[in-house]
Amino acid sequence: MFVNVNPTNYVAIKKWSDGDKPREKLIDKGATALSDAELLAILLHTGHQQKSAVDLAREILRLAKDNLSELGRLNVNDLRKLKGMGTAKAVTIVAALELSRRRQASRVLQKNVIQTSSDAALFFKPLLADQHHESFYVMFLNHANKVLQCKCVSSGGMSSTVADPRIIFREALDLHATKIILCHNHPSGSLRPSQADISVTKKIKSAAALFDIEVLDHIIVAETGYLSLVEEGVI
Repeated sequence: MFVNVNPTNYVAIKKWSDGDKPREKLIDKGATALSDAELLAILLHTGHQQKSAVDLAREILRLAKDNLSELGRLNVNDLRKLKGMGTAKAVTIVAALELSRRRQASRVLQKNVIQTSSDAALFFKPLLADQHHESFYVMFLNHANKVLQCKCVSSGGMSSTVADPRIIFREALDLHATKIILCHNHPSGSLRPSQADISVTKKIKSAAALFDIEVLDHIIVAETGYLSLVEEGVI
């Protein structure tokens, strides 16, 4: 079923004054001068029948409860529920949001060195907080805490995922990593570690000792924030 909200007093964007057209406005005044709906409208390029690209953008924002964090959680199928949102438009929005997440994460990696748990959390949160399923990531570092690589080693269901230590340590040995940071997300929004979270952390930490690899932390991220098992005294 399509969600359809019929706008009133429809006027095509091409008939707007240049000062009100999103593209022209961005060129003249800069991106910060545009509303969220106007920025989305530029990505959409066109509207649908009796609604402009801006009208369609407003519908997208309403679908996301006028919250950009919620918008980041929408997938292609969610967006296609709106009348006028074909696959191409939906893919463009999802791709733009993913680029935004990666941009945020890249700021941490530009530093190359992870000094604290919050440094690692700032990298992981944009990548994982919006996901609807659990994913388990490992950050591989050298003796100076320089990031060598970050990799998803497992992706599971809504409430759990299984991280295979063999995959983790094979990668660590290939990279000559001496330290690792574990991270997974909780789609529920809860930051409380489960008994399974604690158990798998201890299992990986024990195995790591056999390879002279140090587990610096295990971080849980959610839309609400992050939790460090080291800072909480769990490991």
